[in-house]
Amino acid sequence: MKSRGVHLQYSFEATDQRGAALHNPLFELLSAVREHGSIQHAAKALGASYRHVWGALKRWEVTLGEPLLTWVQGQPARLTPFADRLLWAETRARTRLTPHIEALRAELERVLDEALDGDQHVLPILASHDLALPQLRELASSAQRLHIELRFAGSVDALTALAQGRCLVAGFHVPPLPAGSALFSKVMKPLLQPGVHKLIGCVRRTQGLMVSPGNPLGLRGLADISGSAARFVNRQAGSGTRLLLDHLVDELGLEAASLRGWHDTPEDSHVAVAAAVASGQADVGPGLAAAARQFGLDFVPLLDEDYFLVCLKDALEHPAVRKLREALASPAWQATLAGLPGYAPWHSGEVLSLTQALPWWHYRVAKHPPAA
Repeated sequence: MKSRGVHLQYSFEATDQRGAALHNPLFELLSAVREHGSIQHAAKALGASYRHVWGALKRWEVTLGEPLLTWVQGQPARLTPFADRLLWAETRARTRLTPHIEALRAELERVLDEALDGDQHVLPILASHDLALPQLRELASSAQRLHIELRFAGSVDALTALAQGRCLVAGFHVPPLPAGSALFSKVMKPLLQPGVHKLIGCVRRTQGLMVSPGNPLGLRGLADISGSAARFVNRQAGSGTRLLLDHLVDELGLEAASLRGWHDTPEDSHVAVAAAVASGQADVGPGLAAAARQFGLDFVPLLDEDYFLVCLKDALEHPAVRKLREALASPAWQATLAGLPGYAPWHSGEVLSLTQALPWWHYRVAKHPPAA
């Protein structure tokens, strides 16, 4: 079998880039042929000649050792089943890796910024995956001259990193839960200490279920999934969303194993779950309204939750943390959130105490035993 390699490279360019965009000429060509229905129309859309597109696809066929186009008499050229599978697999893999690619891009951007301007403040944040935080980084960079070194991890992992001194600020999310939660108390209390940690309000966002357009299975909650044939894609252990799911399953008195796919390979971001549902790999998965919108999915809201940033009390006066709070309190941040479905400002930029912001902090008696 012919050996094939994947080579990645990056470049510094004068134009700005938002997000973790990756470009590969093969997949741009395949996407254009699929979207426009023929090589001729794809070439026109790409601003290239028919001959250029045809020749490029033929060279890729030699490289990959598989045909990419199929011909039917009297019809335009179409993608082969292999090309269709390759295009979708690349899209899903890139979606899964977007948070990690974005972290690498941000790190390289920081290197360039530091070389150009040694006075720019840098703030390392390890946070649970969120679709608004990359936009916060862009806002802070342009308005506050603050470079946020953003990396994504589960809520529990982010708080652990803060305790170990591996970041200055951590991000996590919890629902208000005025009635308390033995599970959240058990997991969160050892990682957060009143008087030692201070919360910074960030956003309120809606968590729910992402389903295929039209919600063909009529799913309205976890109870509808339990015992049904609906394929569920889960989030990874240690993530705030997985902790929320464990809480809801326990609160509803469900057996986790009754959700088909609960114990299968999980995904580690909202967009990765959305990609799994959009690709037909699953029928339903947890996530944010903004992630569902990004992939053209329907969204079934379950509850609102608060996303906090947290630091040690004595870090509040760090110049970078002050600039972070300024960005969060700005009208520009409110305008940014207005463009994200399911997001709203909530005490954004305000310093909050643990016991005031987390109603379950003083919860003493568990209604249900903690999930195993």
